[in-house]
Amino acid sequence: MPRPVTLFTGQWADLPLAELAPLARTMGFDGLELACWGDHFDVQRALKEDGYADSVRELLARHDLGLHAIGNHLVGQAVCDPIDERHKAILPAHVWGDGDPEGVRGRAAQEIIDTGRAARKLGVDVVTGFTGSSIWHSLYAFPPTDQAYWERGYADFARRFTPILDAFAEVDVNFALEVHPTEIAFDTASAARALEALGHHPRFGFNYDPSHLAYQGVDYVGFIRRFPKRIFHVHIKDVWWGHGSGEVGVFGGHTTFGDGRRFWDFRSVGRGDVRFEEIIVALHDVGYAGPLSIEWEDARMDRVAGATESAAYTRRLDFPPSDVVFDDAFAREET
Repeated sequence: MPRPVTLFTGQWADLPLAELAPLARTMGFDGLELACWGDHFDVQRALKEDGYADSVRELLARHDLGLHAIGNHLVGQAVCDPIDERHKAILPAHVWGDGDPEGVRGRAAQEIIDTGRAARKLGVDVVTGFTGSSIWHSLYAFPPTDQAYWERGYADFARRFTPILDAFAEVDVNFALEVHPTEIAFDTASAARALEALGHHPRFGFNYDPSHLAYQGVDYVGFIRRFPKRIFHVHIKDVWWGHGSGEVGVFGGHTTFGDGRRFWDFRSVGRGDVRFEEIIVALHDVGYAGPLSIEWEDARMDRVAGATESAAYTRRLDFPPSDVVFDDAFAREET
């Protein structure tokens, strides 16, 4: 069967889940990837309040929506990041606490551990999210940066994330990093290095999202083939590049999304430059059978119109894999 088409709710957290669920069904989605912010899914309520997880499931079931993953990107960002005032705006108050950076990182790590436990209670086995990075700011390598400096960053990541992954193993849940600028893994080479730093921990894989790779010039189809058993979840998200005025480069020029000067911008699915047909073929080739979760972002477009057409586009794009070799039809038994 074709894969379920789901909606990541992170960009819709201004809507209560009770309002978003029927809208998602109307827009054509089979299920949701629930964000752990807004009122969509509360990790601590799931752990402490009897019946809360069941009530979330029941709400989705009333609208014929499935649930395959939850996402806690905002808290995950704080696990390895240098902490500043921007983090306060995205973190729960109990994670931010007094704002002491090491305290924030420690509380964020515990909240991600708790997210794995809450996922199991909810009945899902994938948590998507971010890791943050202590070395992202050194991307351009000036002042001169040697490999030892970057290696310390990967060691810091491994020290902070290995206990999280061990806790995930205890509840049979996987962590799927969305490979993304500002994370410990932001392209294929850094993703491989992150896996190596963790000793290829079996609970660490990727939430594959081509939009964050494409405009960087990374072979985003090749990423799937490079990590065939580590694609734990898939985001369908489009981007275009090379359409701006030429005044802003890949690093974004401190402009906001939708600025006509930008070299790249996120687009509604099917309206950008990502080659989704090749992605679907590659996902078939590596045996990925999970959901196709639309993360909808397009600063130029109404989101209900955009998400509706994105769901329909993705459903047309996906196709069931073959269970036969087509040229076997030419074979004849010897008589």
